[in-house]
This record gives sequence, structure tokens and C-alpha cells, in this order.
Amino acid sequence: MASTTKSMERHQSIDAQLRLLAPGKVSEDDKLVEYDALLVDRFLDILQDLHGPDLREFVQECYELSAEYEGKRDASKLDELGARLTSLNPADAIVVASSFSHMLNLANLAEEVQIAHRRRNKLKRGDFADEASATTESDIEETLKRLVSELGKTREEVFDALKNQTVDLVLTAHPTQSIRRSLLQKHARIRNCLTQLYAKDITADDKQELDEALQREIQAAFRTDEIRRTQPTPQDEMRAGMSYFHETIWKGVPKFLRRVDTALKNIGINERLPYNAPLIQFSSWMGGDRDGNPRVTPEVTRDVCLLARMMAANLYFSQIEDLMFEFLEPLEVCYRSLCDCGDKTIADGSLLDFLRQVSTFGLSLVKLDIRQESDRHTDALDAITTHLGIGSYRDWPEEKRQEWLLSELRGKRPLLGSDLAQSEEVADVLGTFRVLAELPADSFGAYIISMATAPSDVLAVELLQRECQVRHPLRVVPLFEKLADLEAAPAAVARLFSVDWYMDRIGGKQEVMIGYSDSGRLSAAWQLYKAQEEMVQVAKRYGVKLTMFHGRGGTVGRGGGPTHLAILSQPPDTINGSLRVTVQGEVIEHSFGEEHLCFRTLQRFTAATLEHGMHPPVSPKPEWRGLMDEMAVVATQAYRSIVFKEPRFVEYFRSATPETEYGRMNIGSRPSKRKPSGGIESLRAIPWIFAWTQTRFHLPVWLGFGAAFKHVMNKDIRNVQMLREMYNEWPFFRVTLDLLEMVFAKGDPGIAGLYDQLLVADDLKPFGDKLRNNYLDTRQLLLQVAGHKDILEGDPYLKQRLRLRDPYITTLNVCQAYTLKRIRDPSFQVTAQPPLSKEFADENQPAGLVKLNPASEYAPGLEDTLILTMKGIAAGMQNTG
Repeated sequence: MASTTKSMERHQSIDAQLRLLAPGKVSEDDKLVEYDALLVDRFLDILQDLHGPDLREFVQECYELSAEYEGKRDASKLDELGARLTSLNPADAIVVASSFSHMLNLANLAEEVQIAHRRRNKLKRGDFADEASATTESDIEETLKRLVSELGKTREEVFDALKNQTVDLVLTAHPTQSIRRSLLQKHARIRNCLTQLYAKDITADDKQELDEALQREIQAAFRTDEIRRTQPTPQDEMRAGMSYFHETIWKGVPKFLRRVDTALKNIGINERLPYNAPLIQFSSWMGGDRDGNPRVTPEVTRDVCLLARMMAANLYFSQIEDLMFEFLEPLEVCYRSLCDCGDKTIADGSLLDFLRQVSTFGLSLVKLDIRQESDRHTDALDAITTHLGIGSYRDWPEEKRQEWLLSELRGKRPLLGSDLAQSEEVADVLGTFRVLAELPADSFGAYIISMATAPSDVLAVELLQRECQVRHPLRVVPLFEKLADLEAAPAAVARLFSVDWYMDRIGGKQEVMIGYSDSGRLSAAWQLYKAQEEMVQVAKRYGVKLTMFHGRGGTVGRGGGPTHLAILSQPPDTINGSLRVTVQGEVIEHSFGEEHLCFRTLQRFTAATLEHGMHPPVSPKPEWRGLMDEMAVVATQAYRSIVFKEPRFVEYFRSATPETEYGRMNIGSRPSKRKPSGGIESLRAIPWIFAWTQTRFHLPVWLGFGAAFKHVMNKDIRNVQMLREMYNEWPFFRVTLDLLEMVFAKGDPGIAGLYDQLLVADDLKPFGDKLRNNYLDTRQLLLQVAGHKDILEGDPYLKQRLRLRDPYITTLNVCQAYTLKRIRDPSFQVTAQPPLSKEFADENQPAGLVKLNPASEYAPGLEDTLILTMKGIAAGMQNTG
């Protein structure tokens, strides 16, 4: 191989390639290219030190081929890149895949530092109106001032709304965070070094020391095994989730609430937010979500509750010496005493912060939600009615179920005897309720019923709580997520509210969870919008305050997107000062991984919720509704005609994506399917979305949109103008299309075509061609509706960020596609070249950290290479599940 010197003469450096991909002057506010180039340059030096110049040169050549493909969309570059990658011996392949995964993580860190830098500069200038940041940020002070000065609200109205508002952020164990916790901690140190390196008052000595520290941390991260070798337990997931409380949330909440106090003072409110105002609350599903996860047993639930209480005690113990009294009351006495003595200034110091922490976190740190599938409760009640000799509960119609459940709820006879015959599944259900009875009531939040369809699903849980002697019953929350269930949800809620016993039980408050359905993004978004509107109207009719619990994922296909836009695009009157939202997978790290991220997350949710309640978005015009109804029907039919009715689809999906290999990543404790033997309908939403994200095709997000657009445009040319009016004037529609546009910016049908070329049977390839043509048609129709000439023309900064990431992702895509080919087709012949890395070429060198997994059923190196590409692509896409 040519020497490094000749190579550098022949090829431009990655630094130069980055600047070609993102041309233009780097302003004070726009240092992304500079940050990225610095981190990558440091990494390449480390790579050369560890593995030699030949491997560094190979990595640069791969990057350059990917950059050429990205620039010209020349598919021959993908073939050339594939030939280069398949020539690697197994150990070198692992290092190259790890290098590109690592560089993508560094690119993400550069973005985070750049975002924080731009935001600091804007705050210094008081400038949030110079770009689209006004629509994606939610500064609490700006929101309060706008409500008073522009929207005519009185200061007292704003203060009253704010102190009665609640946002409950629910951390879940959904397995989309592909990066190990040990790596995330190293990434945080890299981010801190980079931030300090670009501080204005840095000295030459400081710069040298920070540069050395940066190099150390990058090397430490690269030498850390990225792959989880064993599947995490639910307790592991809980510990990982709770670490965010220890690291950022515990201190972040009082800091944020002080900023709220300052913002109130600056609009003329000379009163602090009450220390017990429920502004921010936290809950968790980790160790409580048993929906489809047999590893979440009653014992696991008990473990995680006690562990959370122990963590809370440790956090409190670090601030006070004695935890033996009734906890909150003495603190309130101290506070009132100081105020009465004229020392309110002292009271409003660390004591106020501590009161707010106690009010927010209690003794349990977070309240654990329990989630279980409705059928599991049916099984338990069926066992009881069969044992009592009164028939099979499972076979009863809904009316008979309700009648029996209410008669038992109104009566006092016990139903559970020691002689009740129980299957393992029934014992697990009843055991969970007994844990609820055993542990302190403040350990728990809501009991969520997935696959809920009828009032009996809710009443069943109420009866099981009573039978298992839960003294303080959990509030019961039905979850509606399939399209048919969402359509029927308002009627089901109305029937529930018509039950006198239940109305007495809930005391005028009800929570309903909604998920993202099985019929494509357009249909799901519209049906969720309508279902919320209708359920709120039902609740008003019965005098019930309804709290919507949004089951959002990280991807657009599962409700993801900027928090501010997501909240402000909800229907009027559906938030009303009370909101619950899941925060799952990699979104937890993006939201709470650093102090400034935690602060920004709390601010976004608080400000947007306040603004939605006090200044609701516009309601759609009747003609907009009519057009959306028509489009949703067409989109649903188009989506289902392919996903559920096309006989070749399942085979194509499993061939063209790494879905069958997903489980090897060990990124969660839960199985990827509800039923191991089931087909596409049993696949969980996360691996379904994850698999399409890996190939950059994103089918679940865009499929159906094109057919809907085409239908209404062909029907009446005037509909084009109406669609543009909807886009410009209706927040819900604009957000829906803007998020779709972002997905198209991340997508690449050429990359998806490579997977088809290598992995799909010849008789299925025309089907893949058809889907990619559909993709291209849909993208063009979207641009026409939005009035854009090019994707992301309205957000050049995001466009630049994505362009910088693309060449790294492309190399990993090609590596993944060819690795899958080698795994699935043993006859595929490759000729490996001699080792490039000095670590493997020199017998005198000590063994490094690259180990070929001897337990894998694949050929040497293939499993680790595949997993590394999956992790790297997930890092590049940023939202994966």
C-alpha cells in the first residue's frame, strides 16, 4: 500500500471534505464544521497511533468514497466502497466499523456543543427571532412576556395558570438507546473538554491541557467495547434511568424553578412559585412495564421500587443529617418560621430549593407506573369466575362483564381463595397487585392498560386492586393505540363515565393514554387529533378534567419531533395545564444527559404547555377537516394494502432490513415481539421502526402520504391551494409535514436500493423498485404542498448538520449491507487482504481490545461488525425508536 505521505498528497483530508460538504464562511455562531473537524482529526491521530497509518488511510479512503456518493448519488461508488470493505480481514473490519461509529458519535457531540454555543449567544443578545429557533425553542421568560404584552393576558392570570400546571415526564425502558452507559459518560467528558476549549477566556496553557485531556477521552471512548455482551435486566434498565436523577435532574429541577421565579419577577410578579406547585413531576416505567415483557415479574417491581427509595434516601441524606422524622412538615415549619421572623431572604435560599426537591421527588424519587395488557387481566378474572362456578368471564359479552364487575365492586365478598387454581401467567398478574398492596403507596403512579377497548378493561383492574387489598388504589389509565381503538375511544370513555360507581371513584379526574397507531403516520396523527378533541368534549359533558398521556417515541413515526412544536400542534383544550409524556430510549440522554439539556427540557415542556393553555392553536376549518378525513382514508388504505395485504411484504421486509438480527444488539430486556411465533402484526413498534431507520428508507413514516396527496390533487386542482393554506395556517398540519420533510432529509432510496441488490430475492426486487418510486413521488408531492424547491430549504442549519453526518452513515450502511450478505449467504465469496492494523500484523504487539466473539454462530468477526454498524447508524439517525 502507498505510504501515508503519498496518500495525503493524493487525497484530501476528512477535514477538507467536511468543509466541502458544508461550504461557506464559518461565523461566530456557526462553528459546527470546525468542532467536527477538530474531533475527527484528533480521532484519526489516535487511530494511527493504535493501528498504524495503513488503517488510517483506509478509513479516509472510505470516507472520501462515501462523500463522492453523497455529492453525486453515483451508485458505482457504493459498489466500489463495498469491494473495499469486504476485502478487510475480520479484525480490521471490526476496527473500521467501530471507527465510523465513533466518528458519528463525535459528530453528535460537536452538534451538541454548537447548539449550546448558539443558544448562549442568542440569550446574550436577547435574540430568538432571527431564525426558526423561535418555533423550536420555548424560553420561559419570553413566553411569559409574550402572553402579557402581545396576547393581552394579565400577570395574575399567567401566574395562576403556571402554579396550577403539571407536566409529568415518564421515563421508560423502551430499548432504543443503543449506546452503553459507560460510553455516554465518556462522551459527556469529551463534550465538556470541547466546550472549554472554545471558551473566550482560555489561556494557552489551559488550551494545551484541555487538548491533551480531549485526546485521552476520545481514546478511552474508542477503546471501550461498544457492544453489550449480555441482555440487560429490568433492574439494569432502572439503574441506568435513575442515574439521570443523580447526575442532572435532582439539581436541575430547583435550578429551573429559580429561573421561573426570575421570569415571573421580570413580568412584575413579586411572588415566588409556591414550593409545592406541581409544575414538573417525574414517573417511570422501568420495572413496571410488563406489557409483553415476561422478565418484569412482581419481584422485579418490588426490587426497583425499593431501589428507587434507597436512591432517594441517599440523595436527601447528602443534604440533611437526620431522616427519622415525618419528612416534609418540619421543613415547612422552618420555612414559615424564617418568613415570620423577617428572614424570608434566607428561607428562599437552599431551604426553598430543598422544599421543592421534596415536593417534586418525595421519598420514592419517581412514581412507578405499572403497565399490563388487558388480556392478562381477563385471564385472571376468567380463572376466578371459573373457580366460582359462574361461567367463563372471557366468553361473556361486554354488558355482562360490566354488570358482574360492578356488582362485585359494590359488594364486599372476597373472590380470591387460597385454593384458586392459577397458571403461571395468572399468578404473575395477582402477584403484581399484591406488590402494590405491600409497598408504600407513594411508590406508584398510574396503572396503564394496553390494548384497552372497553369500560370493563378499566373496571377489571379496579376489582383486582380491591381483591388484592391495595389500600390506596392506583389511578387506572386505558391506553388506546390501534386505529380502531382510537376511533372507538370517545365512546368507550363516555360509557365509563356513565357508570355511577366509577364517577364516585375518580373524583372528577381521569387520565387517558394515547399511542401511535398501526396505519401510517398521516392516519395516526389525524386520528389522534380527532380522538383527543372528542374525548375532551366527552369529559366536559360529564364534568371530568381529562389528562392526556402521550406515548411518544423518538422517531417521527412514533410521535417524535421537537417538543415545543409537538405540544403547540395539539388540538385546543386538550392540554389545559395538565400533560403526561413518555421520554424513552435515546431521548432520555438527549433530554437529561447534561445540566444544560435538563434545564432546556424542563423549560420547553413548561413554556409550551403554558402557551398552549393560554393561547391555544387555531382549530381547523370545516373544509380542512373534510380534506384531512378524505386523505386519511386513502393513506390508511395505501399503507395497509402494502404492509398487511401484500403477500410478499413480510418476506421483503425481513430480507431488506436487519430486523431479524435486531435482537443481537441487547439494547433492552424486552422481546422484540409480543408473540414469538407471530408475524408482522406481532412485531413491536420499536424494532419495526428501528429496522427501516437502519436502511434509511423510513417506510412507516412516509407510506400513505403520497397516495393521499395524489388523490386530493387529482380530484380537484383547487385542493393544492387548500393544502398550502393548511400548511401555512394550521400548526398541526404544518408540523406533520415539516417532520415528514426532515425524515426525507435523512432518507436515501439509493442506500435502500443497495440492501435490495444484495439481500432481496430476484423475484422481490421489482417490489422494492415500486416502493422506492413511491418514496420519490411522495417526496416530490410534499415539496409541492409545502411550496419548497428543495428538502429543508427553510432550515439550512439542520441541512448542514445532516450533510456532515451522511458520509459516515453511508460507509456504515454499505458495511452493514455486505455484512448481512455474508451472514445470510455463506456462498458469497470474499478475498480478505492481509491485516492493515499493526496491532494484528505484528506478532510482538500485545493483544488489543478487538476480540472475535467465539460464541457467535456467524463467521469470525461478522456479528460484532454488524452490531457496530447498527449502533453507528442509530447514532447518525439520532432518533431510532
